[in-house]
Amino acid sequence: MMTVPEPAGRGRMKLAARCRVATEAPAFGMVVFCVILLNAGLMGVETYSGLAEEYRQVLRAAEECCLVVFSLEMLLRMGAYADRPKAFFQDPWNLFDLAIVVSAFVPFVRENTTVLRLLRLARVLRTARFLPHLRILLIAVGRSLPGTASFLFVGALVLYVYAMVGWVCFADSDPQHYGSVGRAMLTLFLLTTLDGLTDAVRAGLQISRLSIIYYASYALLASFVLVNVLIGVVLNSLDEAREIEAEADRVPPPAAGPDADGTDVRERLATARRALDEIEASLAAADRHAAGPPDRQLESATRT
Repeated sequence: MMTVPEPAGRGRMKLAARCRVATEAPAFGMVVFCVILLNAGLMGVETYSGLAEEYRQVLRAAEECCLVVFSLEMLLRMGAYADRPKAFFQDPWNLFDLAIVVSAFVPFVRENTTVLRLLRLARVLRTARFLPHLRILLIAVGRSLPGTASFLFVGALVLYVYAMVGWVCFADSDPQHYGSVGRAMLTLFLLTTLDGLTDAVRAGLQISRLSIIYYASYALLASFVLVNVLIGVVLNSLDEAREIEAEADRVPPPAAGPDADGTDVRERLATARRALDEIEASLAAADRHAAGPPDRQLESATRT
Protein backbone atom coordinates (compact mmCIF):
# COMPACT_ATOMS: atom_id res chain seq x y z
CA MET A 1 0.00 0.00 0.00
CA MET A 2 1.49 3.30 -1.10
CA THR A 3 1.48 6.24 1.28
CA VAL A 4 0.93 9.76 0.05
CA PRO A 5 4.17 11.73 0.53
CA GLU A 6 3.90 14.63 2.91
CA PRO A 7 4.05 18.04 1.17
CA ALA A 8 7.39 19.84 1.44
CA GLY A 9 5.80 22.84 3.12
CA ARG A 10 4.05 20.84 5.83
CA GLY A 11 7.29 20.30 7.76
CA ARG A 12 8.04 24.01 7.80
CA MET A 13 4.50 24.72 8.91
CA LYS A 14 4.79 22.34 11.85
CA LEU A 15 8.18 23.80 12.81
CA ALA A 16 6.81 27.34 12.63
CA ALA A 17 3.76 26.40 14.71
CA ARG A 18 5.87 24.82 17.46
CA CYS A 19 8.38 27.69 17.56
CA ARG A 20 5.54 30.22 17.56
CA VAL A 21 3.98 28.55 20.58
CA ALA A 22 7.32 28.73 22.38
CA THR A 23 8.11 32.36 21.51
CA GLU A 24 4.61 33.61 22.34
CA ALA A 25 4.61 32.00 25.77
CA PRO A 26 4.80 34.54 28.64
CA ALA A 27 7.53 32.52 30.34
CA PHE A 28 9.74 32.78 27.24
CA GLY A 29 9.55 36.56 27.19
CA MET A 30 10.17 36.77 30.92
CA VAL A 31 13.28 34.59 30.71
CA VAL A 32 14.76 36.60 27.86
CA PHE A 33 13.95 39.85 29.65
CA CYS A 34 15.71 38.66 32.81
CA VAL A 35 18.75 37.56 30.80
CA ILE A 36 18.93 41.01 29.19
CA LEU A 37 18.91 42.62 32.64
CA LEU A 38 21.54 40.12 33.82
CA ASN A 39 23.72 41.05 30.87
CA ALA A 40 23.38 44.73 31.79
CA GLY A 41 24.28 43.95 35.40
CA LEU A 42 27.37 42.02 34.33
CA MET A 43 28.56 45.01 32.33
CA GLY A 44 28.14 47.19 35.42
CA VAL A 45 30.16 44.77 37.56
CA GLU A 46 32.97 44.78 35.00
CA THR A 47 33.48 48.51 35.57
CA TYR A 48 34.86 47.72 39.03
CA SER A 49 38.43 46.63 38.36
CA GLY A 50 38.78 44.73 41.63
CA LEU A 51 35.65 42.63 41.13
CA ALA A 52 36.36 42.14 37.43
CA GLU A 53 39.82 40.81 38.18
CA GLU A 54 38.72 38.56 41.05
CA TYR A 55 35.71 37.04 39.29
CA ARG A 56 37.05 37.12 35.75
CA GLN A 57 36.20 33.49 35.00
CA VAL A 58 32.74 33.71 36.52
CA LEU A 59 31.90 36.86 34.58
CA ARG A 60 33.20 35.33 31.36
CA ALA A 61 31.12 32.18 31.87
CA ALA A 62 28.02 34.24 32.67
CA GLU A 63 28.54 36.30 29.50
CA GLU A 64 28.86 33.12 27.44
CA CYS A 65 25.64 31.78 28.96
CA CYS A 66 23.83 35.00 28.08
CA LEU A 67 25.10 34.73 24.52
CA VAL A 68 23.88 31.13 24.30
CA VAL A 69 20.43 32.15 25.52
CA PHE A 70 20.26 35.00 23.03
CA SER A 71 21.33 32.68 20.21
CA LEU A 72 18.69 30.10 21.10
CA GLU A 73 16.10 32.84 21.33
CA MET A 74 17.00 34.08 17.85
CA LEU A 75 16.86 30.55 16.42
CA LEU A 76 13.39 30.06 17.88
CA ARG A 77 12.23 33.41 16.52
CA MET A 78 13.56 32.54 13.09
CA GLY A 79 11.93 29.12 13.32
CA ALA A 80 8.59 30.80 14.03
CA TYR A 81 8.87 32.32 10.54
CA ALA A 82 9.92 29.09 8.82
CA ASP A 83 6.72 29.04 6.75
CA ARG A 84 7.11 32.72 5.71
CA PRO A 85 10.82 33.70 5.88
CA LYS A 86 10.32 37.09 4.22
CA ALA A 87 8.06 38.24 7.04
CA PHE A 88 10.93 37.81 9.51
CA PHE A 89 13.02 40.45 7.74
CA GLN A 90 10.07 42.84 7.46
CA ASP A 91 10.01 43.35 11.23
CA PRO A 92 12.55 46.02 12.33
CA TRP A 93 12.83 44.50 15.80
CA ASN A 94 13.83 41.15 14.29
CA LEU A 95 16.54 42.83 12.22
CA PHE A 96 17.80 44.73 15.27
CA ASP A 97 17.97 41.58 17.43
CA LEU A 98 19.58 39.56 14.64
CA ALA A 99 22.29 42.17 14.04
CA ILE A 100 23.19 42.34 17.73
CA VAL A 101 23.33 38.56 18.21
CA VAL A 102 25.20 37.79 14.98
CA SER A 103 27.76 40.54 15.55
CA ALA A 104 28.94 38.75 18.69
CA PHE A 105 30.23 35.91 16.46
CA VAL A 106 32.12 38.15 14.02
CA PRO A 107 35.88 37.60 14.55
CA PHE A 108 36.81 41.30 14.37
CA VAL A 109 34.13 42.26 16.87
CA ARG A 110 35.03 39.51 19.33
CA GLU A 111 38.65 40.64 19.29
CA ASN A 112 37.84 44.32 19.75
CA THR A 113 36.93 44.85 23.40
CA THR A 114 35.52 48.35 22.91
CA VAL A 115 33.21 47.40 20.04
CA LEU A 116 32.13 44.25 21.86
CA ARG A 117 31.17 46.24 24.97
CA LEU A 118 29.20 48.72 22.89
CA LEU A 119 27.29 45.88 21.25
CA ARG A 120 26.64 44.31 24.64
CA LEU A 121 25.34 47.67 25.78
CA ALA A 122 23.02 47.75 22.76
CA ARG A 123 21.40 44.55 24.05
CA VAL A 124 19.87 46.61 26.84
CA LEU A 125 17.75 48.36 24.21
CA ARG A 126 16.14 45.00 23.48
CA THR A 127 14.10 45.43 26.62
CA ALA A 128 11.83 47.65 24.52
CA ARG A 129 10.63 44.51 22.75
CA PHE A 130 9.13 43.26 25.99
CA LEU A 131 7.93 46.63 27.36
CA PRO A 132 5.10 48.04 25.20
CA HIS A 133 5.27 51.54 26.70
CA LEU A 134 9.01 51.81 26.11
CA ARG A 135 8.51 50.53 22.57
CA ILE A 136 5.95 53.28 21.96
CA LEU A 137 8.42 55.90 23.20
CA LEU A 138 11.16 54.63 20.91
CA ILE A 139 8.79 54.62 17.94
CA ALA A 140 7.73 58.15 18.83
CA VAL A 141 11.37 59.29 18.95
CA GLY A 142 12.01 57.75 15.55
CA ARG A 143 8.94 59.35 13.99
CA SER A 144 9.78 62.74 15.47
CA LEU A 145 13.21 62.87 13.82
CA PRO A 146 12.02 64.56 10.58
CA GLY A 147 10.16 67.24 12.56
CA THR A 148 13.10 67.59 14.93
CA ALA A 149 15.46 68.16 11.99
CA SER A 150 13.26 71.00 10.76
CA PHE A 151 13.16 72.42 14.29
CA LEU A 152 16.95 72.28 14.55
CA PHE A 153 17.31 74.13 11.25
CA VAL A 154 14.95 76.90 12.36
CA GLY A 155 16.61 77.04 15.79
CA ALA A 156 20.08 77.29 14.23
CA LEU A 157 18.86 80.08 11.95
CA VAL A 158 17.42 82.06 14.90
CA LEU A 159 20.57 81.44 16.91
CA TYR A 160 22.79 82.65 14.08
CA VAL A 161 20.78 85.84 13.51
CA TYR A 162 20.79 86.75 17.19
CA ALA A 163 24.48 85.86 17.44
CA MET A 164 25.28 88.27 14.62
CA VAL A 165 23.22 91.01 16.26
CA GLY A 166 24.98 90.34 19.59
CA TRP A 167 28.38 90.47 17.92
CA VAL A 168 27.54 93.83 16.36
CA CYS A 169 26.20 95.28 19.62
CA PHE A 170 28.41 93.71 22.33
CA ALA A 171 31.66 92.60 20.64
CA ASP A 172 33.68 95.60 21.87
CA SER A 173 32.27 95.78 25.39
CA ASP A 174 31.99 92.02 26.08
CA PRO A 175 34.48 90.16 23.86
CA GLN A 176 34.52 87.17 26.20
CA HIS A 177 30.96 86.28 25.23
CA TYR A 178 30.41 88.10 21.93
CA GLY A 179 33.93 88.45 20.52
CA SER A 180 33.06 86.25 17.53
CA VAL A 181 29.97 84.71 16.04
CA GLY A 182 30.98 81.33 17.45
CA ARG A 183 31.28 82.66 21.00
CA ALA A 184 28.03 84.56 20.60
CA MET A 185 26.19 81.41 19.42
CA LEU A 186 27.60 79.44 22.35
CA THR A 187 26.53 82.16 24.80
CA LEU A 188 23.01 82.30 23.38
CA PHE A 189 22.74 78.52 23.29
CA LEU A 190 23.50 78.37 27.01
CA LEU A 191 20.93 81.11 27.61
CA THR A 192 18.25 78.95 25.95
CA THR A 193 17.70 77.22 29.29
CA LEU A 194 17.33 80.68 30.92
CA ASP A 195 20.25 79.79 33.18
CA GLY A 196 22.41 82.89 33.58
CA LEU A 197 19.94 85.15 31.82
CA THR A 198 19.81 87.49 34.81
CA ASP A 199 23.56 88.07 34.73
CA ALA A 200 23.50 88.57 30.96
CA VAL A 201 20.70 91.14 31.20
CA ARG A 202 22.50 92.98 34.02
CA ALA A 203 25.69 93.14 31.96
CA GLY A 204 23.75 94.25 28.89
CA LEU A 205 22.01 97.07 30.75
CA GLN A 206 25.42 98.51 31.65
CA ILE A 207 26.09 98.79 27.93
CA SER A 208 22.68 99.95 26.69
CA ARG A 209 19.13 99.95 27.95
CA LEU A 210 18.01 98.62 24.58
CA SER A 211 19.72 95.32 25.38
CA ILE A 212 16.63 94.36 27.38
CA ILE A 213 14.73 94.14 24.08
CA TYR A 214 17.45 91.89 22.66
CA TYR A 215 17.44 89.44 25.55
CA ALA A 216 13.68 89.51 26.11
CA SER A 217 12.88 88.78 22.47
CA TYR A 218 15.47 86.00 22.34
CA ALA A 219 14.18 84.38 25.55
CA LEU A 220 10.60 84.59 24.27
CA LEU A 221 11.42 83.15 20.86
CA ALA A 222 14.04 80.54 21.72
CA SER A 223 13.02 79.40 25.19
CA PHE A 224 9.25 79.47 24.82
CA VAL A 225 8.11 79.40 21.21
CA LEU A 226 10.68 77.02 19.72
CA VAL A 227 10.75 74.71 22.75
CA ASN A 228 6.96 74.45 22.73
CA VAL A 229 7.08 73.68 19.01
CA LEU A 230 9.52 70.84 19.72
CA ILE A 231 7.26 69.52 22.48
CA GLY A 232 4.33 69.62 20.07
CA VAL A 233 6.29 67.61 17.49
CA VAL A 234 7.18 64.95 20.07
CA LEU A 235 3.62 64.71 21.40
CA ASN A 236 2.25 64.36 17.87
CA SER A 237 4.75 61.59 17.17
CA LEU A 238 3.77 59.93 20.44
CA ASP A 239 0.11 59.86 19.37
CA GLU A 240 1.10 58.37 16.02
CA ALA A 241 3.19 55.71 17.78
CA ARG A 242 0.22 54.76 19.97
CA GLU A 243 -1.97 54.43 16.88
CA ILE A 244 0.64 52.24 15.19
CA GLU A 245 0.85 49.92 18.19
CA ALA A 246 -2.95 49.77 18.48
CA GLU A 247 -3.27 48.97 14.79
CA ALA A 248 -0.64 46.24 15.11
CA ASP A 249 -2.61 44.69 17.97
CA ARG A 250 -5.84 44.78 15.96
CA VAL A 251 -4.35 43.11 12.88
CA PRO A 252 -4.75 39.31 13.11
CA PRO A 253 -1.57 37.26 12.89
CA PRO A 254 -0.72 35.95 9.42
CA ALA A 255 -1.70 32.45 8.51
CA ALA A 256 0.72 29.71 9.37
CA GLY A 257 0.57 28.23 5.87
CA PRO A 258 -0.61 28.92 2.36
CA ASP A 259 -4.23 28.64 3.50
CA ALA A 260 -5.95 30.25 6.50
CA ASP A 261 -6.47 26.83 8.13
CA GLY A 262 -2.99 25.58 7.32
CA THR A 263 -4.14 23.11 4.64
CA ASP A 264 -2.38 22.91 1.33
CA VAL A 265 -4.39 24.05 -1.69
CA ARG A 266 -3.73 20.84 -3.58
CA GLU A 267 -5.01 18.76 -0.70
CA ARG A 268 -8.19 20.79 -0.54
CA LEU A 269 -8.74 20.38 -4.28
CA ALA A 270 -8.21 16.62 -4.01
CA THR A 271 -10.69 16.46 -1.12
CA ALA A 272 -13.24 18.42 -3.16
CA ARG A 273 -12.82 16.07 -6.13
CA ARG A 274 -13.36 13.02 -3.94
CA ALA A 275 -16.48 14.59 -2.48
CA LEU A 276 -17.86 15.28 -5.97
CA ASP A 277 -17.14 11.70 -7.04
CA GLU A 278 -18.98 10.37 -4.00
CA ILE A 279 -21.96 12.64 -4.72
CA GLU A 280 -22.13 11.46 -8.35
CA ALA A 281 -21.92 7.82 -7.29
CA SER A 282 -24.69 8.27 -4.74
CA LEU A 283 -26.91 10.01 -7.31
CA ALA A 284 -26.36 7.20 -9.82
CA ALA A 285 -27.23 4.59 -7.19
CA ALA A 286 -30.38 6.49 -6.26
CA ASP A 287 -31.48 6.59 -9.93
CA ARG A 288 -30.97 2.83 -10.30
CA HIS A 289 -32.89 2.13 -7.11
CA ALA A 290 -35.81 4.30 -8.23
CA ALA A 291 -36.01 2.61 -11.64
CA GLY A 292 -36.03 -0.91 -10.13
CA PRO A 293 -34.92 -4.23 -11.82
CA PRO A 294 -35.60 -4.77 -15.61
CA ASP A 295 -38.38 -7.44 -15.04
CA ARG A 296 -40.37 -5.03 -12.92
CA GLN A 297 -40.04 -2.37 -15.61
CA LEU A 298 -41.40 -4.81 -18.34
CA GLU A 299 -44.34 -5.87 -16.15
CA SER A 300 -45.21 -2.25 -15.50
CA ALA A 301 -45.17 -1.50 -19.24
CA THR A 302 -47.46 -4.56 -20.04
CA ARG A 303 -50.07 -3.46 -17.53
CA THR A 304 -50.10 -0.05 -19.03
